[in-house]
Amino acid sequence: MKWSLGGVILLMLCTSCNDENSSATVTNNNGDTVKPAFFPVTDFLNGQLSEIRTIGINPLKIVHIKERYDSSWIKIEQLQDEFRMFLEPLIDSSNMARMFTEKSFLDQTINAVTFTYDPSKQLPDSFSLKHWDVYVDPQKNTVTRIYMLKKQDRKIFQLTWQAGKWCKIVTISPTVNGTDAIEQEVTIKWDF
Repeated sequence: MKWSLGGVILLMLCTSCNDENSSATVTNNNGDTVKPAFFPVTDFLNGQLSEIRTIGINPLKIVHIKERYDSSWIKIEQLQDEFRMFLEPLIDSSNMARMFTEKSFLDQTINAVTFTYDPSKQLPDSFSLKHWDVYVDPQKNTVTRIYMLKKQDRKIFQLTWQAGKWCKIVTISPTVNGTDAIEQEVTIKWDF
């Protein structure tokens, strides 16, 4: 599923207009109070999973732990389970506007408009999602990459999703000396 920048903006405006129960608002440059409209990351990822199912190719899963690599094919029926951790909670305006703020900028070094989402207040300890970024190609007006950061059970989980091609899930664990170390990297490819 490819999202154009115009489509993203239209979708964000539509979802923010339908979000009457949200109490979160921001002030725009004109001093008007508006409800923020976040990019619907969960819908985008579910659309990408649907696209993988549609093309009918079993993705290749490569697991890297220390110096060992192991690979296997993922059955289409198991695809949703591979990404379950990053499909919850639902990332959209109605769910996240009260807890996160959006910043955007044109990053010329990677040729992308970057939308960055960070907590606007202290998050509950039980809330694992800590940060996410959405990268949009300004020439093609399509989402090129999603990055997410979650913390759960003292571990850090990072998802990098390259739209239409591959994704990588990195698990980082604390060590006994207090530093963080990569426990494993899982790369899943579906565009060969």
